[in-house]
Amino acid sequence: MRKLGLIAMITFAGVFAASAQTTSEKATEKTTELNEVTIITTKKAIEQKADRTIFNFADQPNLNTGSVLEGIKKLPGLIASDIAGMMYQGKQLDVFMDGRPLNISTTELNAFLEGMPANAIEKIEIITQPGAEFPATSGGAILNIITNKNAKNYLSATYTNSTSFTSYDDVRWRMNNSLLLSAKNKYFGWQLNVGQNYRESAVWTSLEKQENGMNSLLSKTDADRTGRNNFIKSALTFDIGKDRLLLNYDVTKNNNDSNTLGNGPGFSTNDASKSTGLRQDAVVTYQKKFENTAKKLEFKFNYNNNTNDFELSPVGNSASTLVNSSNQNLYNAKFDYSQPIKLSDEGKVSFGGLYEELLFDAASKGVSNLEYKRKTAASYFEIQTKFDKLNFILGGRAEDYNITGKTDLAVLSAFKQFRFFPNASAQYNFSRSINFNVNYNKKITLPSTSALNPNNTNYQNPNVDYSGNPNLQPTIFDNYEVKLSAFDYAFVSYNISSAKNQVINRVTLDNDLVINTNENIPEVKIHNFSVGMPIPYMLFTKGLAETMKMNVNPDTMNFLYVYAGYQYHQIPNVDTNGFWMFNFMSQIVLPKKIKFVANYNYIIPKGNYFYFIAVEPIRNSLDLTFSKKFLKDQLTLSIYADDVLNTNRNAFNAFQTPLLISSKQDTRKFGFSLNYKIPTKNKLVKENPNLLNKEKKEDDGILNQ
Repeated sequence: MRKLGLIAMITFAGVFAASAQTTSEKATEKTTELNEVTIITTKKAIEQKADRTIFNFADQPNLNTGSVLEGIKKLPGLIASDIAGMMYQGKQLDVFMDGRPLNISTTELNAFLEGMPANAIEKIEIITQPGAEFPATSGGAILNIITNKNAKNYLSATYTNSTSFTSYDDVRWRMNNSLLLSAKNKYFGWQLNVGQNYRESAVWTSLEKQENGMNSLLSKTDADRTGRNNFIKSALTFDIGKDRLLLNYDVTKNNNDSNTLGNGPGFSTNDASKSTGLRQDAVVTYQKKFENTAKKLEFKFNYNNNTNDFELSPVGNSASTLVNSSNQNLYNAKFDYSQPIKLSDEGKVSFGGLYEELLFDAASKGVSNLEYKRKTAASYFEIQTKFDKLNFILGGRAEDYNITGKTDLAVLSAFKQFRFFPNASAQYNFSRSINFNVNYNKKITLPSTSALNPNNTNYQNPNVDYSGNPNLQPTIFDNYEVKLSAFDYAFVSYNISSAKNQVINRVTLDNDLVINTNENIPEVKIHNFSVGMPIPYMLFTKGLAETMKMNVNPDTMNFLYVYAGYQYHQIPNVDTNGFWMFNFMSQIVLPKKIKFVANYNYIIPKGNYFYFIAVEPIRNSLDLTFSKKFLKDQLTLSIYADDVLNTNRNAFNAFQTPLLISSKQDTRKFGFSLNYKIPTKNKLVKENPNLLNKEKKEDDGILNQ
């Protein structure tokens, strides 16, 4: 009762502070909300905010010509791999879509992002300092995939296509199509985005044991995979007086096949696997409007269902080796309120509450072997103010967890705790374009259901085994960061993420059996230093003085964007090495307004990523893209080549084992993409208003609510 009482007290304190200090003054614009990105005349390729980095996907063919996963892997400072997981500048990422957690991770997350075409999304925000309004379970940082477009008061339609192929032992094709329709009338606004993705790919993997100067092969596999993904994203918005009601429904269906040839000492296999998944997400949002447009109240109800089935069997044999399934239901209700207050020069107060329940069941060959239930009650309060050139944010979030479950063999260790998560931020503005920021927050990450699932949903053979760990415990993070930003593009930052009970992927060796599972590390500190800067090429031809005089947009000029980062994983009683990450993105505008972009990513090997030591670079790829607009900019044509040098491969040593894990995918591909904005003869097209957000400054659209 005391725990729930404190939650209620935080909410009450927010109501009291709000009612006592209401003012009609313009609120300080909050930089820690997923959906608050100020509209600007020209979209920027990369934009640095105090608490996040924003990558524009819609207008960058070098990012949006493949799948979402392929585009994400090209982002500077981000590591994404099947073994290493997903991390940005030393922080574990929790993945959101349109402001809502996906609630999937690891293998399922990679499959989901691989099946979604990148040209169906608008931009990606990586929020490195999530405030109190975000769930404390967001961990170190949030990757928010924004798929929305703005509905207008005429029918607008956009068709996109991307087609590519790889040529290794066979020619393999990849194709995705999507159609976006949206409109607004005096009664309601609507939006429909439908699409499909077809992907043929290959992966070659080997596991070797290196002992006493001798190498012995434990397992070698050649996998030929076919992935099919179909999705529908729909939205309706109704104006009820000054208020708004928004209805969202998304459905995604995956159907993936794989044929795998495997061999090792004493065995040879030929297996076929089939993995299917259905994800449904429904949201009802009610937004209460006030005379003071800076005052906001929002209620949101969300239901999510995610089912997955996996089957593995020898080719030509009706008896299945594995038949595993899972079903997850998520119920979420929350409210958020904010308003300006009289506090120093400017001020704003925000508070809200949440109740969430997650039910997860897993079965093997029809027999249930995991029942998992999680209940979370939360409340937050956050206040921000401005004094001359200083901005301050101070907040806290209280969350109460009740996690229980059982396997077919035992009852899981219950996690019933109440925790408080503070956050604080201070920013000094040297000018409108240059600022220095200091941040701290405490967060938690609950083990994902895919990590808890004791059933294998991967290929296995006599020498390879995958299994989840239903006894994983939550991870507690303390995140610290200092950052200097200039002109939205250039920045230098240093952060430390200190974690207790960090969940990591662990590979061990039992005789010749390679076991893949998850476990908790008692303690780990991740240090990350990053610097990014655009270098205009005119600097070398006109000199610094002339370059500084010119008022140009970096997105339409010739420049080189340089990113460098150093990351070090500090684990007690483990001798670890850090590693450098480099990204070079060069943009050159050729004659006829043809834009040429070259993107090169390289991560120096020999460093430790938790319990893995990179023998080869985690990423080593050169990608080239040529793009041009036609038909009064309604048609964009891009021709691209990824991993031109065919150098992108992975090789890791597993800590405290003689194992060498090597893998290569067919990453060198060639293709083209089309983006066609279907013209309309409607006379209202010249107005081009953003009707769905006429009382807001955010470019958050109909789907991003």
